[in-house]
Amino acid sequence: MKENKYDDPVFFAKYGQMSRSVQGLSGAGEWRTLKEVLPDFSGQKVLDLGCGYGWHCAYAAAEGASYVLGTDISGKMLEIAREKNSAGVIQYRQAAMEDLEFPDESFDVIFSSLAFHYVKDFGALAGKIYRWLATGGKFVFSVEHPVFTAMGSQDWYYNDEGEIMHFPVDNYYYEGDRDAIFLGEHVTKYHRTLTTYLETLLKLGFCLEHVKEPEPPEDMMDIPGMKNEMRRPMMLIVAAGKKKNLYKG
Repeated sequence: MKENKYDDPVFFAKYGQMSRSVQGLSGAGEWRTLKEVLPDFSGQKVLDLGCGYGWHCAYAAAEGASYVLGTDISGKMLEIAREKNSAGVIQYRQAAMEDLEFPDESFDVIFSSLAFHYVKDFGALAGKIYRWLATGGKFVFSVEHPVFTAMGSQDWYYNDEGEIMHFPVDNYYYEGDRDAIFLGEHVTKYHRTLTTYLETLLKLGFCLEHVKEPEPPEDMMDIPGMKNEMRRPMMLIVAAGKKKNLYKG
């Protein structure tokens, strides 16, 4: 059974206190970098996989998308999305992204923010996304960086005085599940290498357009702990296009 940690009341309450939950896109450190690689949404049919509170759905709608479907496994997430980010062109659907099925070439833009590291089989999902995407369409996603997911603990190494020494990277080439601590709770995430993310897309027929490792913005450096985010990458952003139908799966 696919894990749905976000419907746990304790975990969900903690998530609701994060800056990205309270402030929306402006509270997400990677947003400015992500925004730079997003396509023109005007008149486009958009799918947001793991839409959470629906901030990106609302952005696509405000930028002129003709239809936006936001999907998430969490009912609690979608309750907030419908409350905070509703619009006439937006629909929300509760489902695990791995279980979704759509006709070929259903969407012009497929997007996902910080959700694929919860997916066990990225290759299978990417194959579906390739089929769902119209020729000439765009696929943009962010995930936790493989450097960040490799060890699993997702925390710094500290000295005896509690000061940060370094960030551990170990077992990098051993892909698979990790018992991560997120918001003080145990969460299962899946580590895969940078090679796996990029080569999977290339083998399916995607054309890579952007690969970004977002740095924290200068005006967020005063936030406690933010300066340490310059010491290792936490996120990876990839933008790709579908040029022609090479997928044979």
